[in-house]
Amino acid sequence: MRKIDKIFIHCSATPEGRNVSMETIKSWHVKGRGWSDIGYHYVIELDGTLKHGRPLHRSGAGVRGHNAHSIHVCYVGGTDKDKNAKDTRTELQTTTMVNLLDHLTSEYPEATIHGHNEFAAKACPSFDVQKEFGWMNKSAE
Repeated sequence: MRKIDKIFIHCSATPEGRNVSMETIKSWHVKGRGWSDIGYHYVIELDGTLKHGRPLHRSGAGVRGHNAHSIHVCYVGGTDKDKNAKDTRTELQTTTMVNLLDHLTSEYPEATIHGHNEFAAKACPSFDVQKEFGWMNKSAE
């Protein structure tokens, strides 16, 4: 098994309320970018459904230079109708995200949670991950 030291949160950069499935995101990555699989290990759809993407034993494709030792979680949304960054998470998505992060930090106690934007010049995931989830970083205690 891979050593996991980071959990990254991403957004699909799709407009608020646009129902995009994990399968669609996978198609963007495989057909559009030529990748072998979806880049994310988990996708949280609008209704809060958690979908499993790339298997955890494989490195994701989410943050250049940090993929070998990380897990990638993406929620559907992240922009307003004009494609400006906006935290569009539904209550169901937020609940699923909290539950997933709680599980992952239990499974990988050395892992810290980060937004994609902490390691790249991007707005993704369109909210302040440290402000919301930094308390879950056990190694920060």
